[in-house]
Amino acid sequence: MVEAVKGVRDILPDEIRAWHFVEERARDTFERYGFREIRTPIFESTELFARGIGEGTDIVAKEMYTFPDRKGRSLTLRPENTAPVARAYIEHQMHRRSEVERLYYLGPMFRYERPQKGRMRQFYQIGVEVLGSDHPAIDAETLEMLVAFLGRLGIAPVQLVLNSVGDPECRPAYKEILRRYLLPRRESLCEDCRRRLDTNPLRCFDCKVPADRDVMAQAPAILDHLCDACRGHFERVREHLDAFGIAYTIDRRLVRGLDYYRRTAFEVTAPGLGAQNALLGGGRYDGLIEELGGPAVPGFGFAVGEDRLVMSLPATAAIPDDAPEVFVVGLGEAGVSAALQAARRLRGSGHRTLVEPLPGKSLKAQLRRANDLRARFVLILGEEEIQRGVMTLKRMSDGSQATVRLDELDRRLGEMARA
Repeated sequence: MVEAVKGVRDILPDEIRAWHFVEERARDTFERYGFREIRTPIFESTELFARGIGEGTDIVAKEMYTFPDRKGRSLTLRPENTAPVARAYIEHQMHRRSEVERLYYLGPMFRYERPQKGRMRQFYQIGVEVLGSDHPAIDAETLEMLVAFLGRLGIAPVQLVLNSVGDPECRPAYKEILRRYLLPRRESLCEDCRRRLDTNPLRCFDCKVPADRDVMAQAPAILDHLCDACRGHFERVREHLDAFGIAYTIDRRLVRGLDYYRRTAFEVTAPGLGAQNALLGGGRYDGLIEELGGPAVPGFGFAVGEDRLVMSLPATAAIPDDAPEVFVVGLGEAGVSAALQAARRLRGSGHRTLVEPLPGKSLKAQLRRANDLRARFVLILGEEEIQRGVMTLKRMSDGSQATVRLDELDRRLGEMARA
């Protein structure tokens, strides 16, 4: 038997209702704020991620699924979607149509990581990007929208954690301060952090090795080394969040795992996700569009793993039921034909209706099947009903039933549903 490869999984019909619930809430919430959906290809030129994410990041160095096509061009399954959205924004000159573009996406991403709870090698992200404004209000309103989205899912409590990672004016000097702190401690660092020290020492804050985390806990904080512009931007973001009444904490050592972030960086954490309790993250990336060959357009966004959102849904989440409203039983071949016509009429009236053409099965067996499916009603068409030109409508909750004609079926179904 051929099985799914390690790190990927099937999302089965019994699970998919929760995924639809999350996606429908995402679309509805984001569109209330003026966001529009964008869909980018699943694979892109490898150069896009090397330039956009940063060659020194773990994603580019160790986690990407990269392969040559038949002409030898290097392609990569997208490990994240901000760089592809930025590429599409530039390629289609979207900045010419709108000064501020608000975009959202849903879809699969791919990273070669050790599979763990809520983190697979093929995983699904929901994300938003706001392109065209560097105003602190953009950061705050997008975070307010995020909190509203999580609230509509019933995910609580969550904690919003903020930091500023500076910009090209102040971050280079801070990197040197951090590098000078780490160099005397280099030999005590893990292999990855020794490499990060040479490429981008900020990445050392991402390390999960306990000894390295102790070292980084005593490291100089970038908040103490921001330029006036970055400090002012961060203060204004906080003021807007305070005005929204949104609670947050400051983590002076929070960084994001991608090189394109500037100024505001954030995470949302939630209990119940194990050691890796980060539910989502994001921030500002004002230099990305320009780095990829586009105009100097600022950006802000976030991405959340849909797998982890589904895992975090409370038991009380209002996930729609996928049980059929009406299960139509056709006894014998004539009954199956009549059942198909009745089901067609019900579906045309908007009723979720299921027919399973099994004429050899007894009525009792088919009623058991309807009960297993949690159908609210059963419509029975046997030999006697067909001869009389009627059908039997049975309510499963109490066993009450009525004899109805086809032309009155929809009305009688409504009456019994309301009773």
